[in-house]
Amino acid sequence: MILIQNALLISMADINYQKADILTEGKKIIKIGKIKASEYPQALVIDAAGKTVTPGIVDPHCHVGIFEEAIGFEGADGNEMTNPVTPELRAIDAIKPQDSAFEDALHAGITTVCTGPGSANVIGGMFCVMKTFGKTMEEMIVVDESSMKMALGENPKRVYNSKNQSPQTRMASAALIRDSLMKAKDYLAKKEKYQKDLAEGKEVSAPDVNLKWENLSRVLKGFPVKIHAHQQDDIQTAVRIIEEFHLNATIEHATEGYLIPDFLKKHHQAVIIGPTLGSKSKYELRNKSFHAARILHENGIQFAIMTDHPVIPLENTLTQVGLFVKEGLDELSALKAVTIEAAKVNHIEHLVGSIEVGKDADIVIWDGHPLHYLTKADFVIVNGEVAHEK
Repeated sequence: MILIQNALLISMADINYQKADILTEGKKIIKIGKIKASEYPQALVIDAAGKTVTPGIVDPHCHVGIFEEAIGFEGADGNEMTNPVTPELRAIDAIKPQDSAFEDALHAGITTVCTGPGSANVIGGMFCVMKTFGKTMEEMIVVDESSMKMALGENPKRVYNSKNQSPQTRMASAALIRDSLMKAKDYLAKKEKYQKDLAEGKEVSAPDVNLKWENLSRVLKGFPVKIHAHQQDDIQTAVRIIEEFHLNATIEHATEGYLIPDFLKKHHQAVIIGPTLGSKSKYELRNKSFHAARILHENGIQFAIMTDHPVIPLENTLTQVGLFVKEGLDELSALKAVTIEAAKVNHIEHLVGSIEVGKDADIVIWDGHPLHYLTKADFVIVNGEVAHEK
């Protein structure tokens, strides 16, 4: 049991920039308000007077653990560049809990990440959601299969052009995704017909099991999809595919999304923007801008902010967020983009992303303003346990 007292709380819910106490028990938050320490003599009491308290930071899209720090090929397991369609792959089978990036992230207040395959393939495999604190995947995992990764644009073209195979054009990338979804639809129809016939007492042979189409067919029934797309044209292609197949999808990066806000608003399309800190390292990034978040917010478009670690190291999450604020995004919306909104776009808002009764006790006590570059985390609490203390 932990009692945090005298906190300047930014809960990302109904208490923001107000003084409050927080009580945790086990892995959950059980009380928020004015709490007397004498009523909980067994609690570890932390005096947060003069400190700012927020929920643990959530990164909605990165590659931590699957591209291990400081190793190279031996630790790079994020892109299976032998086939452009690999929905059968799962990040959880390649993530290295010993990756030093997890500890760096934890010390910087990042407590939850959505991590998974890169964008070499048009369909790359399954992301997962995990905490940054723990020794094994069993301890750290929150959702072992959280979303299916797809990709449009430059990356699949570049990878498979070097192999002299399809896709070498944007047309082929989109066609491969459509063809794969149609094969998954056919697979699902055969499976459902078999189950129906079986229920009716008919003697039927079970269809062959194919892991590729077994996994991909889930997206036709609402399983979340992440579609990598930077340019305006790729974003629009992604939306066409989303609507053709009724996918439950976010557009990842959406670098030029702020240039077509009316389009995104018309199609009610949520996006996860970033990484924006750093150089414009390829042609697709020529229009990346810290004005993007403000424009999306002004147009009522749901968005979260990613690091795409290791592109931006996770420990620099709030440095990037501060630059969005510098260019006009209001501070609370910016912080929500890496907490509650980041949780929502990954369908884990019932667990993390805000300080509310019943949610995971993932809490950060900052020694200054969270967006100031000199600020550090005094305490990082994960699942009700002090995971880091300065």
